[in-house]
Amino acid sequence: MQVRVQQENFDFGDECARFAAAREDTGAVVTFCGIVRAPAAGVLHRMEIEHYPGMTERAIAQIAQTALTRWNLTDCLVIHRYGTLLPGERIMMVATASRHRADAFAAADFLMDYLKSRAPFWKKEITDQGADWVAAKDADEEALARW
Repeated sequence: MQVRVQQENFDFGDECARFAAAREDTGAVVTFCGIVRAPAAGVLHRMEIEHYPGMTERAIAQIAQTALTRWNLTDCLVIHRYGTLLPGERIMMVATASRHRADAFAAADFLMDYLKSRAPFWKKEITDQGADWVAAKDADEEALARW
């Protein structure tokens, strides 16, 4: 299991290749990459993401450990960026590996729902209409409730 909270960008293809390399105990690898997108209204200039070092990594590691045992994963990887990100940049990545695809897909979905609604990050969108903190959405809470 690996959890990385970092300011620098990452190469999604390289991360996927490294994660999937030489896995004789694994029958499935599922990956997801989140990308900064513009809000429904306005033009996004940038997104600023804040977190508390140490606390954030521990919180994500705990939920990743839950995923490892709940879905019988052979491994998982979570990368989440902080700092100033521009539209189109990679913001996060989840990768899960399991003997069977159903476990890998379910665990990746679970991790993404958790990261979207519970991971301790604070996101501010700076648009042509001003700056606003990103609020929790009902749909995100509903998605998390299924777990």
